[in-house]
Amino acid sequence: MIFSFISFLDPSTKNLELKYFQKSPIFEAHSIIRRMLGIIRRKVVREASSAKVLGYSLQRARPAVPSVSRAYATSAKESLLLGIGSRIVRDFNHHGYLGFPTSLKSSRVILSCLKVDLPIHMSNRSYSSESGDVVEAVVPHMGESITDGTLAKLLKQPGDPVAVDEPIAQIETDKVTIDVVSPEAGVIQKFLAKEGDTVEPGTKVAVISKSEGVTHVGPSEPTTNKTAPAKEKAHEQKPKEETPPKEKPKSEASPPKEKPKLTSAPPPKVGPSEPQLPPKERERRVPMTRLRKRVATRLKDSQNTFALLTTFNEVDMTNLMKLRSDYKDAFLEKHGVKLGFMSGFVKAAVSALQSQPVVNAVIDGDDIIYRDYVDISIAVGTSKGLVVPVIRDAGRLNFAEIEKGINALAKKANEGTISIDEMAGGTFTISNGGVYGSLLSTPIINPPQSAILGMHSIVNRPMVVGGEVVPRPMMFIALTYDHRLIDGREAVFFLRRIKDVVEDPRRLLLDV
Repeated sequence: MIFSFISFLDPSTKNLELKYFQKSPIFEAHSIIRRMLGIIRRKVVREASSAKVLGYSLQRARPAVPSVSRAYATSAKESLLLGIGSRIVRDFNHHGYLGFPTSLKSSRVILSCLKVDLPIHMSNRSYSSESGDVVEAVVPHMGESITDGTLAKLLKQPGDPVAVDEPIAQIETDKVTIDVVSPEAGVIQKFLAKEGDTVEPGTKVAVISKSEGVTHVGPSEPTTNKTAPAKEKAHEQKPKEETPPKEKPKSEASPPKEKPKLTSAPPPKVGPSEPQLPPKERERRVPMTRLRKRVATRLKDSQNTFALLTTFNEVDMTNLMKLRSDYKDAFLEKHGVKLGFMSGFVKAAVSALQSQPVVNAVIDGDDIIYRDYVDISIAVGTSKGLVVPVIRDAGRLNFAEIEKGINALAKKANEGTISIDEMAGGTFTISNGGVYGSLLSTPIINPPQSAILGMHSIVNRPMVVGGEVVPRPMMFIALTYDHRLIDGREAVFFLRRIKDVVEDPRRLLLDV
């Protein structure tokens, strides 16, 4: 009201009155409020000239008072933003826009139109407390090259107790099988995914209650109650279904019509020459596992990409078997692992790869990549499929280290605990089909490698030694290679080197 009085003073006395009021506390407070309102008014006009303010549109107030000017709309907006009393707005409307025809009555009308209960919206989000009773088991990270997997098997059932880090489900990927473990000890309430679902890292699999006394007897009771009415309905429907037999007299009255059909049965006998297929009931359709699909895809890609060619040779295993027989006990006592034939063939393959580096190379576009290291992949057949773990830097390992590495990787592969890193890479592969009794085979290259060595069973055959025919333990070996990169000359020399080293292991010591 002070500014209202000053604005209507006579110009000659205006300056004197202003000096008087500027010294009063009321004037100073009013001046501060006016500056605050000016800042807010400019902010509101700048951000949104006709936007909603706290969820209430200004258009709702305009129909009630058609004569409201733009000044009142702005002031109403400021009043809602500030949430302060109507007196400040009224003072602002009267004196904020000097020169506009305003009245106290119209200001009250606007305020009455805009007077709404402004509720305080409280944000209430439910968070699962870390100290809560329920935790969730999720799919772990499966490796950089794996984005999803298939929930192959649920190892537990709802209501089963679990311990910390106990596996509750198995995820099957293109390469390995990964366990989903329980993050806490408790009881499984329910599973959020079922067998056969495709899951990604972080997907919730199960809900586990940390309470030890949780029981799930309740849900089973309604099911028993539901089964009883279902049986009653079934008994009630059976009499209704028995009504059609009343029409049986018609079928009994029609035997004369069926007799001609019996006489016409011989004509269908013309088709005995058609193949008799077994009934579908004797067939089973099982979806392929992800590992099997991955193996099938990679082997077919290998067949379509490489110019595959296989060369063969035979190896006399007499000296290697004698070496193993002479030192197997001392070897086991010192190194804690049995001496096998695989370590001898790995050392022979390393020597052959060093003598023929092109077999250890690979084609990359228009270039050839020669690798100065030897990572030997060992093909291991498991009940779930073929996996190929890798022995790193095999050229730097001795016989004992190679045997330990092979045994550890084979054990992990059979248990399904082998990791992606233990199968990644590899420059050359050895496949031992002899453990299954294979006499001869043509192995397929494991991409992106360029060759693979196939070992086979040891069979005593008559051989000519020193002009005499004597029995010798012989093994056929096969080398399948990419003929785009490796010529037949290098392939034959490669197999000859393996034959020489296996037949006389002393060459490894002398490097000849």
